[in-house]
Amino acid sequence: MNKSLLLTEGDINISDERRKWDEKITDPQTLQILENDARYFLHQSMSTPCLDVLKTSKGSGMETLSGRYLLDFHGNNVHQLGHGNDYIISQIFEQMQQLSFSPRRYTNQPAVAFARKLAELMPGDLNRSLFAPGGTSVIGIALKLARVVTGKHKIVSHWDSFHGASLDAISAGGESVFKKYMGPMMPGVICIPPPTTYRGIFGETEDDQLNYADFLEYVIKKEGDVGAFLVETIRNTDVQIPTKAYWQRVREICRNHGVLLILDEIPIALGRTGKMFAFENFGIEPDILCLGKGLGGGIIPFAAMIARDSYNVAGDVSLGHYTHEKSPLGSVAALATINYIEKEDLLQKVFDDGIWMQTELNKLKERFPLIGDIRGLGLLWGIELVKDRATKEKATNEAEQIMYGCMHHGLSFKVSQGNVLQLSPALTISREDLHTAISVLSEVFEIHARQIN
Repeated sequence: MNKSLLLTEGDINISDERRKWDEKITDPQTLQILENDARYFLHQSMSTPCLDVLKTSKGSGMETLSGRYLLDFHGNNVHQLGHGNDYIISQIFEQMQQLSFSPRRYTNQPAVAFARKLAELMPGDLNRSLFAPGGTSVIGIALKLARVVTGKHKIVSHWDSFHGASLDAISAGGESVFKKYMGPMMPGVICIPPPTTYRGIFGETEDDQLNYADFLEYVIKKEGDVGAFLVETIRNTDVQIPTKAYWQRVREICRNHGVLLILDEIPIALGRTGKMFAFENFGIEPDILCLGKGLGGGIIPFAAMIARDSYNVAGDVSLGHYTHEKSPLGSVAALATINYIEKEDLLQKVFDDGIWMQTELNKLKERFPLIGDIRGLGLLWGIELVKDRATKEKATNEAEQIMYGCMHHGLSFKVSQGNVLQLSPALTISREDLHTAISVLSEVFEIHARQIN
């Protein structure tokens, strides 16, 4: 088994650090459930066998069966409003008593109300939606619609990007851990380097990011027949944030060449960056937008694709046709999610929290040479660990050690790209809990520093 390949995304469940973690679990009931879980579920990288057994979750954290409390700075990006949000639950419960399922041949008031709300939130003529049970599905819908609209089948995406786990989505994505053993991918996908100011192959200053945009145009011209550029507005997992100049240049390139700009904001929309949608940070407008994960309030699996009025040209094609396409429960949860963000003024809170986080994380960087880079926006942050700041060699083993150390001290997050600690707490998190998380990070980094000196 190729462990180095698995390190491209997420912490892995076959490492030495994971073995040490497993050995410390002693609660008999927890051990029995983990054993049964491992017995009856197919094993796969980054999930089964599992870390622990959860009993309850509420707000910013979770409690395991054995009584360990964890601040959840991962949440699979569905917990923008925290776990078990009472307002979302009440709206779903009320809808369950009226209409819990709607066959595709019929519409329902919650689905129409949410589609209208999306249109009101979107710029320009982004007024048309399709819903689906998950983000992977709406990526597939977007790719199919792009082919219908443009008559061109090729798409450009970024290396290391993640757009879902189905065969079409992994074809469009750039992560090797999902493509292993899969054989031929969907034809017509061209991957290009993502813009970055840390390890950038086309330069490492913000001005150099325009070189990545120029390469996109070069590929579009040379390839021909490119119908779409599928891209994460901000890469969620290792938190790569392009510049405004980059995005505006990309928007211009796509417009000039008849290429649809499909933005994947499945994990990062709904306030995580301090804006309702991440593209609002850059003054651009997508042609197609994909939403999911937290859209269902962290309770109902639900996703949406939003497109322009002029793209309503596929009446003779089943673009989605999912059983729960107009889910009244999903629609109610999604509308409640957006309403809650608005009425609680969460966007301003997240903006303020982001400024505080930047200050505190940079203090950690000043203290610990293991931290090579800090980057983020709102309540989405990445801490990149390196063996040496000059060479930028990835500190992969150290990243896992820090992660497991933090979990032992009550802070849960994920590791991305093998060496980036990705922090994405609930947007409703208190400043007190943010202080606690920073304190845990500081303590674990200090312990690690003492161990190596």
